[in-house]
This record gives sequence, C-alpha cells and structure tokens, in this order.
Amino acid sequence: MVYIKGRESCWDISTMKVLVVFALVAAASAFSFLGDDDFSGFQKDESDGVPLAQKQHDINYLLYKVYEPLHNANLKTLADTFDPEAHASDYRDGGVAVLKLLKELEDHTLEEKQHYYSVFNATQREQAILLTNVLLQCQDWKTVISNAAYFRQRINEEEFVYALYTAAKHSPLAKNVVLPPIYEILPHFFTSNEVLQKAYKAKITATPGKFVTNFTGTPNNPEYRVAYFTEDIGLSNHYFNWHIEYPFWWNDTFGPHIERKGETFFWIHHQLNNRFDAERLSNHLDLVQKLHWDETLHDGFHPHTLYKYGSFFPVRPDDIHIENVDHVAEVHDLVVLENRIRDAIDHGYIIDKEGSKVDIKNEEGIDILGNIIESSLYSPNVEYYGSLNNLAHVLLGHQGDPHDKYHEAPSVLEHYETAIRDPAFYQLHKYIDDLFRKHKDRLPPYNKEELEFHGVAINNINIDGPLETYLEDYEYSLVNAVDDKDEVDNLEISTYIPRLKHKDFSFNVDIINNNNVDVLATIRIFAWPHRDSNGVIFPFNEGRWRAIELDKFFKTLKPGENHIVRKSVESSVTVPDVPSINTLHEKAEAALSGGSDLQLDQFVSATGLPNRLLIPKGNEAGVEFKLVVAVTDGAADAAINGLETFKKFHHYGYKGVYPDKKPHGYPLDRHVPDERIFHDIPNFAETIVKVFNHDEHIHHH
Repeated sequence: MVYIKGRESCWDISTMKVLVVFALVAAASAFSFLGDDDFSGFQKDESDGVPLAQKQHDINYLLYKVYEPLHNANLKTLADTFDPEAHASDYRDGGVAVLKLLKELEDHTLEEKQHYYSVFNATQREQAILLTNVLLQCQDWKTVISNAAYFRQRINEEEFVYALYTAAKHSPLAKNVVLPPIYEILPHFFTSNEVLQKAYKAKITATPGKFVTNFTGTPNNPEYRVAYFTEDIGLSNHYFNWHIEYPFWWNDTFGPHIERKGETFFWIHHQLNNRFDAERLSNHLDLVQKLHWDETLHDGFHPHTLYKYGSFFPVRPDDIHIENVDHVAEVHDLVVLENRIRDAIDHGYIIDKEGSKVDIKNEEGIDILGNIIESSLYSPNVEYYGSLNNLAHVLLGHQGDPHDKYHEAPSVLEHYETAIRDPAFYQLHKYIDDLFRKHKDRLPPYNKEELEFHGVAINNINIDGPLETYLEDYEYSLVNAVDDKDEVDNLEISTYIPRLKHKDFSFNVDIINNNNVDVLATIRIFAWPHRDSNGVIFPFNEGRWRAIELDKFFKTLKPGENHIVRKSVESSVTVPDVPSINTLHEKAEAALSGGSDLQLDQFVSATGLPNRLLIPKGNEAGVEFKLVVAVTDGAADAAINGLETFKKFHHYGYKGVYPDKKPHGYPLDRHVPDERIFHDIPNFAETIVKVFNHDEHIHHH
C-alpha cells in the first residue's frame, strides 16, 4: 500500500518486525523507577528544579495549533536558535539518537509536513519513534523542550504529536504532566466535515460559533443506535492513551520493562468487547459476531471526516467479501498466522525464535499470547507468529480500496484515535478474543481451596442509589481545527455532542471476618448481562466471560462485621474525563503567575475508562445484570504495600506497576464447568440489578 509519495510502505508480512533501525545505549538504568514495594517514587518530583506548572505550560504550547508555527515566543526562539548536536552531554546516549534523526532530516527522507501519518505505516512509525527516543534520551527539561520545539518546526505534524505524547507518557522528566485530550489536539479526526466547514466559516467571518455534532449516519442503520458509545470521544481518548502507555514497538532500551503488556492487551480489548455487547443488548441489537475471513463483512462504515489537508477518511461499503490488499497482505497470510497461534494453544506451548518450547499452560501464558497476537516487540518469535492484530487492522482498513486504485488515505482502523468507531473493530476483536478464550479454557478450573478466603464471608451486597444513565451535551474546542493569522484574536469556536453519563450510586458490601485479626481483602466487583438478545439467561460460564469489571480495591477487614460503602466515582477501573486544553492552559498560567503548585494529579492517567461510562446504558424497561462480588485474600494478591490508601491507581497499573498479582478478570477468568463451586464459597455473592435509561431520543437535536 503506497502511503508515501514515491515510496512503498515497508509492510513485510514475513517479518512484520518493527524495524528499530538504530543502535541505542540501554537507558533503562537512567530511569528512576519504582521498586516492588516502594510507593515513594510516585510522590517525589524529578528534582530538575523546573516547576510542574512550567512543564505543563510548555506541553500545552507545543501542542497548541500543531499545524501552525509555534505561538509561544520562548519556544519559537528555541526552535530557531537551538542546535541539537551541540550538546552531546545533555543526552543519556551521548547524542546517538539525535544524530540519526538529524541525518534523516538532512537527507530529506522524513515524511513531509501536511501529510497524514499512521502508526501502522512502518516507515512513518520509525520516524516518530526516532523523535520519541531523542526526547527520552534528554537529561533535563530544557533539552526536552528545545528538541521538541526544534523538531516541531521540521517534521510531520502528526508524527510530532504521536512522539511528544509517547515521550511525555514515558519520560520521568514529564511526570505528572497532563496530556490534553487528543480530540482537541487533532479535532478533524473526531469532528465531521460538515461541522468543520461551519467552523472555518465562523473563523473567516470572525463570528464565534458553537455547533452541534450529530452522530454519524442515520437511523436507517441499526448501528446508529450505539453510536453514542462508538463515537464517544472520551472512550477514544482512553483507547489512544492505552496504546501510548503500552506501545507495541517498545523495547527495553527506551526505558523500563512494561510488565504484563500482552495480558493487558487482551484485557482492554476483552472489556471493550463486553461493554459494547452490553450496549447492544441495551438497544435491542444482537451481540457482535466474530469476524470470519471467508465470510462477508456485513457492516460498512462512513466516517464523514476529513484529514487536515483534504483527503477523506476512506469509506467501506456494506456486505463486502474480504479481499487481499496489494503491498500489505493476503487474507491467506492471516489465516496461516491464526493457525499457528491455534496450534500453540492446543499444544500448550509456543516455539521461540531459538526453536525452544515455551510453556503457556500457566498464569503467564496469556501475557506471552498477547505479545504474540498484537504483536509487540516482546513477542518471543515475531518471524513465525507474525502480527495478527496489527496486520488485520490494516487489511480491514483498506477493504474500500484493496488494489490502491484511488490511493486512499489510511482508514479509521489505522489510527488508535479513531479505530473504535468502526463496527469492524469489534468483529475483529471478538475474533481475537475467541483465541484468548481458547487458551484460558485450557487452563485447569480454579478449585474450592484456591477460591476460598479463610474465615471471610459476604453477608449481603446491594446498591444504593439508582442505576440510571442519561445523555448530556458535552462541548469541546475546535480552536486547533481552524488556522490562525497571528493578528486575529482567538475566537471561541466549539462543538457539542451528547455523551453517556450515570447518576451517582454506591456498592454496599457487608463482610464478616471470623479471624481474630485484621486481614487485607481484595474486593472485586463485576457485572454481566443476565439475558441475551432473545431473552435467554446466559449460563454462568457464558456470563462470566462477558463480565464487565466495575471495581477492584483493597480494604482491611477488622474482626467481626464490616460494612463497606464504595462510591461509583471511586472505581479504580475508571479515570475522570481529561480537562479541556483551555482549562489546562488557565490552570498552568494561574499556577505560574501565582507561584503556586499545579494540582492536576487525578488527571495524570487517561488510560482507564472515563468514570461516566462505568455502567452500560440500559433502557426504559431496565436491563438486568448479574452483579457479582468476590472477596479474595489481599495479602496474597497485593503486589505492593500501601494499596489501601494509595489513590493514584487504576487497574491497568500505573507506569507498568500492577496492584494485583492475580490475572486480569480473576476469579472469573477461567472455565467454570460447574457453577455450584461459586455458590458454595462464602466469599462470593451475586444478585440481579437493573440499569435504566429514560432518554426518549438520543440522536438528533
């Protein structure tokens, strides 16, 4: 698939390797990183003497109107006067990475500005990784922003955004900086062409404007009923940020090893699938059917969005037969990779690149499989197992133009910012999830001894407050969508779109601790749809695979009765919505001018699900969910100390540290041949709850 003018994209199915073409001095030792049982690393500032408000200010301005020259005088001066190669001692690697990037710049091999970028295009990705690495090698903040400003003026805008987000997420120097929501930095990825036309008009005529964004398509398309979910910009921000925190191309020369990366790849997609199915049941739609390479792809997609410089995001018609894509892959290649993975699951081992067997019939197996399927550079044998997920994204993304007749731009499936909008995304991930399930179902089921928590019993579980969702308009800025002339004052130009929220509620759990001492407990809360689209109750073993994780937290139980109240807003599965770029700007400037600390800690991670999306939509009649609570032995589960009081944690871990030694989804992650085992243990409880939604119309204003 030719993306770059006059140059074949380097998709190479036989290796599908991320070609990190530069030798790097291993920098892992230079990163201050957390010990297994030490939380203090989170609180201390990386003492480079630069206030957090200044760092936030710099990041805000580096990303502000990223398609235009810098708007900040200090950064502009740096961009014009900084010499990246004059300061070798300011880089951990002595300047190796920056010299490599400067050489590519000099040779004019870098992607030009005003052109689209996709992380799935190997050539473009390597260029973005080069800049990411330059920023990660910087020893101090001044070197970081000098390089960022310098290269912002010289390389492709969208490569720059990807590199800056990734470096800021992984550099200790940018700790506690809040990255602005990606939908305000690249608004044309999220905002329909029709709305952007109005925004341009408002800009030209210098009249402020606030425009409604309607969901894509019309009620003639049944998928329109769930567009409030697939087109939720906060959900897209979550998905994008997850991939920034867990890049598939990461190797440990960039920084610390990322724990359980493959397993978390499984879990985030498993949860997205389960959530989407619950939304579908709330809207009287069938469950997602997994993708079959030899069957018709029923649902097309028309994104109605335009790249910044004029190319349309491609359209895929309904009912297409999946075709080979020139210069990318043949469908047969994917089937071969799938069969190799199925063989590994059946045998219970994979073959590494030395030809040795690596056992996967254990708790770590899911992590190895996740690395193989995505694939990440942590895959033990990328030549043999390939890159099923990444290749499938590109193959499906090009189904509207498989033979490159029209030379189309990358599709929504080829950007983490937009992939979850396309119905094909869920079909692909249902197919991949099915492979993970095959593996999990081959592990021995948990027995009673493993599941019990000695002396601990749940007396009662219930929910306080209504389980009720509603839609509310949300406004976001289009300031980065329209070009500026320096002399024109910034106009307020924005758009608004309905978003799903829920009323506040609490989980109440009454637990008896019959031990004579305090015990640490892990409280795990899940729910799954009680019935399928025909009203048939899901058997326990089907239901538990469809469970949505609602919360997981650690609590000390005193001897006797413990009444635990956990508010919905406290859920560790979720994060608050990221503040708008305007809010981040105001807060940073106020802290700088007042000499005060910047208090944005709760927004540092955008990797969890937005808290307002904690529960599925439900409907007028109420959708039944089975709510289950498992209380497990916290002393055995906890990977680190101090978990009960530590607030900066969500269940995807924070900077690669996991609160919980147990597998994601425990104790519902393995096959349950007989559900009575769960009814016989006192530390497990279940009940039926109903989720309501009383919005008559959620679509057009």
